Amino acid sequence: MPHFTDEHGVRIAYYRWLVENPRGVVQLSHGLGEYAGRYVELAGELNAAGYSVYANDHRGHGQTGLDQHHGDRSQFGRLGPGGLRATMAGIRQFTALIAGKNPGLPLFLLGQSWGSLMAQIIVNGSSRPYAGLVLVGSAYRMPGSMDGGDLSRRHRPPGGGHGYEWLSRDVAVQTAAAADEFMFEAKVLKLFGLADGLRLFGRPARHFDSDLPVLILSGTDDILGGEKSAQKLAAAYRRGGLTDVTVHLYPDARHEVLRETNRDEVVADLLAWLAAHAV
Repeated sequence: MPHFTDEHGVRIAYYRWLVENPRGVVQLSHGLGEYAGRYVELAGELNAAGYSVYANDHRGHGQTGLDQHHGDRSQFGRLGPGGLRATMAGIRQFTALIAGKNPGLPLFLLGQSWGSLMAQIIVNGSSRPYAGLVLVGSAYRMPGSMDGGDLSRRHRPPGGGHGYEWLSRDVAVQTAAAADEFMFEAKVLKLFGLADGLRLFGRPARHFDSDLPVLILSGTDDILGGEKSAQKLAAAYRRGGLTDVTVHLYPDARHEVLRETNRDEVVADLLAWLAAHAV
């Protein structure tokens, strides 16, 4: 896998799914407890629509985490020196790398779950590098609107289950996650500590340095955020001066709407939005 080295000397592994003469580029930012390789199907769909796709394994995750912790999978989720701030700096560094390889092309940042929370923080600082922001399985990052507790509690079957029921209604998605040796339980405070856990809280900026288009894709049965949280997030972006904010809510869908039983509908909504903004 290709890689770049961050400001603390951590090697960040990444994937790239490229097309000739792309109409735009999508940078994927994955969630806590997973890794970028899970997005190969989505990358293929984006490629077929004319987009090149890049996705890094964040610190402590996937191949980056395996290299960082010398093959010790028990350390998955540990972000290492610089913690959350360094992880987000790595995303910004990756953005610059991608932009340098694709000059003049619109670059969209797509974040899933934890990746979307970091994306929110990143564009608060500067939205100019991006032609658009896509937030999937996201939340309004304030207490009462973002649930980082026992994420499986609403969907846990009798006997305890495997802990991945909250991701999707699709049992195949759940069982694949449970069997994946690169997946682990998304426990923020245990993995990050209190200080970095608290850094995930916050609101969209009151003023942005560009009129960034935003797309929010959320299931109404997503325990991390859900319908009310997604609507609060959209309203906050509008208060911040953004004029192009779109929300798609999918009834009864859980956290990973891009892997839900109605994923064809979700992907179609994503591709339609990208096509309208890749100009």
